[in-house]
Amino acid sequence: MKQTAFVFPGQGSQSVGMGKEFYDQFKPAREVFEEADDTLCFSISKLCFEGPEETLKLTENTQPAVLTASIAALRVLQAEKGIESRLTAGHSLGEYSALVASGALSFGEAVQTVRLRGRFMQEAVPVGEGSMAAVLGMEREEVEKICEEAAQGEVLSPANFNCPGQIVIAGHTKAVERGIEMIKQKGKKAMLLQVSAPFHSPLMKPAGVRLNETLKGISVQSLRIPVVTNVEAQANTSPDRVKPLLVEQVSSPVRWEESMRRMTEDGIERILEIGPGKVLSGLMKRIDPKVGTENLEDIQSLKKIS
Repeated sequence: MKQTAFVFPGQGSQSVGMGKEFYDQFKPAREVFEEADDTLCFSISKLCFEGPEETLKLTENTQPAVLTASIAALRVLQAEKGIESRLTAGHSLGEYSALVASGALSFGEAVQTVRLRGRFMQEAVPVGEGSMAAVLGMEREEVEKICEEAAQGEVLSPANFNCPGQIVIAGHTKAVERGIEMIKQKGKKAMLLQVSAPFHSPLMKPAGVRLNETLKGISVQSLRIPVVTNVEAQANTSPDRVKPLLVEQVSSPVRWEESMRRMTEDGIERILEIGPGKVLSGLMKRIDPKVGTENLEDIQSLKKIS
């Protein structure tokens, strides 16, 4: 049996209809969606299945919706296939799904927390004052240098190190625009992303302060599976580290490429992306094409997994 790691998607992977097939056909998935509805006191399941897309795209809705669809898929996988994971990780919001999978967080507390996390992140910076942009075909050092030069007293920094040749920058809108211009002058590609706030930049620190208060009311259990964290790109097994790393994660870059390389160094041969979309599978193919990648989001993808 190949050494397998579970990875979980973040914001941006959502789509109307996600999780419906599992809800309709599998009791474990139905129980997850019902628990989310009860915990949040509104029908996140209806929003996942029927939209509208504009409402689903709101950060405070997207985060619990993607988490719920991901954990529903995980429960189906566990019930139908019995596949075990040796390591787990999640991209930004997906780290909460990974922590549920590891046993560190209960699903109910996680779904409540990410709803608030989404709200805190949205409210940290007034709409229009912060932006993000994807930078293609540039090395990390080049991007960091441009961020320093383009900041001009404002905030601009790398937000996601996704895979070779794909880095996201975030900060004040004017600084992001200056950064894009400088990147284009070097003959490289950069494009503004359709997001509502400068996630994973120092401008998110007020969200981290509020998240820290929320996390005080949550219990963390021992981790059955080590979680490779966004902040450190190292496997964490300490319950005491979970909350500080989640607070830091909000305003720190997502070190996804390093996290995946850490997994392969630890002997992982197969990555199973659990939840909506195939974003992480696509990134893994660029990070290390030798690693087998599969995704699980519907009945068709479930049938292919063995």
